[in-house]
Amino acid sequence: MTTTGPTWTTSVSRPDQPDAVLLLREYMTEMVVRHHRRPALPGEVDKALAEMPGDDLAHPSGLLVLAHHGADLAGCAGLRWHAGWAELTRVFVRPAHRGGGGGAALLTAVEQRTRAAGTDVIRLDTRADLVEARALYARHGYVEIPAYSQDPYAEHWFEKRLR
Repeated sequence: MTTTGPTWTTSVSRPDQPDAVLLLREYMTEMVVRHHRRPALPGEVDKALAEMPGDDLAHPSGLLVLAHHGADLAGCAGLRWHAGWAELTRVFVRPAHRGGGGGAALLTAVEQRTRAAGTDVIRLDTRADLVEARALYARHGYVEIPAYSQDPYAEHWFEKRLR
């Protein structure tokens, strides 16, 4: 007899909803900790969230997808709409759910929503220290491209054509 574990489901949320606020804060906490290679100092995550808010991850400028693994809130990914392309941002899977397909579920969800919006190109930028993220993108058909942004933290740029 084969037993299957919990399944991945995704849904769109406003970034100001409680689950979204929680995940976006956890995402930014991890970004701060990994960037500085130490625990976040008091106020550091709040400052980072103020400098790089996610309030534009809602209609009409973008969207935010939340992932659940079974009943557990497990991750998020955002899209920002640009003329002719969408920008993938804030891809995050909680540590307890990593390695179980959550990143793939989020990428599938944002790609489906990108196509549904009539766009067939997704771009993203990321940092060199986020090796797991870079590997995830490469596994799912994202290829490195020249820099398209001036984000001071960006060190790698990727694109995927959805045609």
